[in-house]
Amino acid sequence: MQLFNYLVPVRSSDAVYWMYANPITGVVNVTFNGGRSYKYTGVSRRAILNLLANPNMSLGFWINQNCVNTKRTNVSFNYAIPV
Repeated sequence: MQLFNYLVPVRSSDAVYWMYANPITGVVNVTFNGGRSYKYTGVSRRAILNLLANPNMSLGFWINQNCVNTKRTNVSFNYAIPV
């Protein structure tokens, strides 16, 4: 585990089971409620800091805006776990 990986407190999310974000490296690891886990690299460090500072922000919306629907990030499928 790298230094500065922060477990993002799960807010009542229908999609996210758990999420780690690293504001230094711009890496976000997400496990969704269905059990699929993804690693996003190249995520905006400013967006990660904003997420960590704002506890009322929707995780699903944030992931879609900053990880999925952006050209700057790369995604890799890690594994699937039964949740």
